[in-house]
Amino acid sequence: MKTLVTAGRGGTGKTSFVAVMARYFIHRGDVPILLVDADPDQNLAEMVGVDLEKAGIGTISDLVTDTFIRKGGTTIGIAPSERIESRIWKEGLYEGESFDLIAVGTKWIEGCYCMPDAALKEALSRMTRNYRYILIDSPAGVEHLNRKIVSRVDDIFDIVGASSKSFEHVKRAYRIAREVGILFDHFYVVGGNQMPPDFAIPEPEVPQQQYLGSIAYDPEVQEAVLRGKSLLGLPEDSPMVRSVGELMKKAGYG
Repeated sequence: MKTLVTAGRGGTGKTSFVAVMARYFIHRGDVPILLVDADPDQNLAEMVGVDLEKAGIGTISDLVTDTFIRKGGTTIGIAPSERIESRIWKEGLYEGESFDLIAVGTKWIEGCYCMPDAALKEALSRMTRNYRYILIDSPAGVEHLNRKIVSRVDDIFDIVGASSKSFEHVKRAYRIAREVGILFDHFYVVGGNQMPPDFAIPEPEVPQQQYLGSIAYDPEVQEAVLRGKSLLGLPEDSPMVRSVGELMKKAGYG
């Protein structure tokens, strides 16, 4: 089992990268996969063709709210994360043929992700043994690293946009991951689809940083996202599918 985390600033293409990365593993037969949507925007499910509401699946924040606010459950005694874990398994996990999906959802109370994060972390610690890969789509920015949903990952992929601020984000994300004690084997940098294909990344300023290349712009992906279609159905000759495949091979997943 390997855990791969995608990070980056908003609008760089993190979620579509996770979806096409999932497609890559599925087509290789490297299944089952667990997709974790830790972004409050909750776009990952749609990008892999899943309607959580129609499937009767709640986000972790939904389940926390229902358990501890609507139904008046107590947080005293048994740890809240343990109290809600059975509900996560039964009502918060979408189960598909080649992948499962779980979503954190929006903040359950103003300014706080503490309890949903604790519930997810506890559930993930027991789920991991069931999957070949766990792919985590992170929120924009670096605050989520302090939430430390997972403390041990294999690879982090930081998706950068065509701006100097993206490279500042790389340095901050790397530093914070180390400071909060997240263990990882590789910290990869990937250019978003707006990055020139021949772009040469500045000399690395942090250890272990490796620029894999950029994601190819693909109008078919843009069309699919606009129409709410699954990226898992992209054809083999899709520029994005081909480029992500090459990036994953460079990262050792060939």
